[in-house]
Amino acid sequence: MKAVVLVGGFGTRLRPLTLSTPKQMLPVVNRLMIERVVEHLGAHGVTTAILALGYRPDAFVDAYPSGRCAGVDLHYAVEPKPMDTAGAIRFAALDEGVDERFIVVNGDVLTDLDVTALVAFHDAHGAEGTIALHRVDDPSAYGVVPTEPDGRVQAFIEKPPREEAPTDLINAGTYVLEPSVLDRIPADVPVNVERVTFPDMVADGSLYALDGDTYWIDAGTPATYLAANLDLLSGRRGKPEDGVDPSATVLGDVVRSAIAPGVTIEAGATVTGSVLLEGVVVRTGAVVRHAVIGPSATIGARAQVIDGAVIGDHVEVPDGDTVADARIPEAST
Repeated sequence: MKAVVLVGGFGTRLRPLTLSTPKQMLPVVNRLMIERVVEHLGAHGVTTAILALGYRPDAFVDAYPSGRCAGVDLHYAVEPKPMDTAGAIRFAALDEGVDERFIVVNGDVLTDLDVTALVAFHDAHGAEGTIALHRVDDPSAYGVVPTEPDGRVQAFIEKPPREEAPTDLINAGTYVLEPSVLDRIPADVPVNVERVTFPDMVADGSLYALDGDTYWIDAGTPATYLAANLDLLSGRRGKPEDGVDPSATVLGDVVRSAIAPGVTIEAGATVTGSVLLEGVVVRTGAVVRHAVIGPSATIGARAQVIDGAVIGDHVEVPDGDTVADARIPEAST
């Protein structure tokens, strides 16, 4: 079974961390996000992951020059221009010669979804396409997907007011598709799968959906990227993972944090509920709390980086400064 993994976006919501790095190449507790996504697919029978690439394709090729990741074969499909989600699916699938049922996943979604069960549901209903759903407290920030009792999709409703939403189930970003779906997508023009392709399938009664009822997170913002790391450290997704890389030098205090290779935390410094990427230096007396620190950044002595702050690559926070709920350099689109 083959899967298209959508990894071509610019990651603007995660800036400044993604100014030079695709978001799927960021680590989640010291393993690259893309590796965790592909490993999960491999556990459900996927043998080839087709990476639909756009932004910085070289980062993926350089990381996996053998064309293997987590025991799964990789195929690199580099879009000549941005084609939106449906266009990317079509381009990548045809580039690999997909001619039978396949999976599609968003590369910034981390989930424990039972993909095998989703495929079985798809087959049992004779669907042309089946999408996984996820239940949220407030659906007003998402597109909601009401269904018939048998799972047939009724509509896609984009960001309805909370009190008017017909369901709290949203598109969770994992699809099972028949190759006939590719014929629905025009060639060489940007097409959005949720706004164009799926509504066309709804009109034909060929699209189904299933509540995944499992762990799910879109790790595409600083807050959710941090949460994805903390969920693994806290045991929310099974046995807690060890967040401190053996090559890190930790002389200060570290509490429930992901500490990457080459990090130095000096004596008297405190790091709590945070992610420190490769080569970060935290000087004596500094406090890092609920923050993400980019590669080779330096947090000066007695500085405080707290409350959702995001520090970009090679940034130096001066001694004694406080950065709270801010991004340095300031993120912009």
